[in-house]
Amino acid sequence: MNNLNPYEQLGVREDASFEEIQRARKRLQEQYSNNPQVLESIEIAYDAIIMQRLRLRQEGKIKVPDQIRFPEKMQENRNIPPLVEPINVPSFPVFLRELWEPSSGRNLLISGLIFLVLIYSAFSSATGENLPLFLTGGVAACLVFLFLKTRLFWRAFFVTFISFIASVAGGYLLFHLIANTGLQLGISADAFATLFTLVTMWFVGNFLR
Repeated sequence: MNNLNPYEQLGVREDASFEEIQRARKRLQEQYSNNPQVLESIEIAYDAIIMQRLRLRQEGKIKVPDQIRFPEKMQENRNIPPLVEPINVPSFPVFLRELWEPSSGRNLLISGLIFLVLIYSAFSSATGENLPLFLTGGVAACLVFLFLKTRLFWRAFFVTFISFIASVAGGYLLFHLIANTGLQLGISADAFATLFTLVTMWFVGNFLR
């Protein structure tokens, strides 16, 4: 862990928001609550990121959130009762917000090229015998991109596995629903399910965590 830069130690992107950094720090603190050495390295990485961003702020390169610049003022503001009661706006459940995390533009481009090659190869194949091979490549790519974001192998594996099973089943179900309407897709159920699954794997690997 010490061989990684502070962002990699916390498992966040270098353009991550302050809230994302805080969530990553809290998650790692809970995960390694019984390991003082790792907890210390987490705090060092967190402090290094904060100091770096403060320095960049002084150079005018980024805008630092007010909770970093004026923590006392933010605390005072929390203690002041609002003049108007806030309106409750429906939001996604906590577990969905925890799962959502878009990849960086660079990773989106790389993964997009990988999955485009897989999809093109799948439909250029003379027979459907190679479809499982391309599906395996899609699952592996999804697992890698999830792991790069979370740094938690079993979490990435679980999300990838569940998404794969659901997308394969959903692909076949959607194909038969379309076929029952009389619409001719011009491809087999296996090919359609492969396309649906590869697209889903790309989405999961780039927008979930």
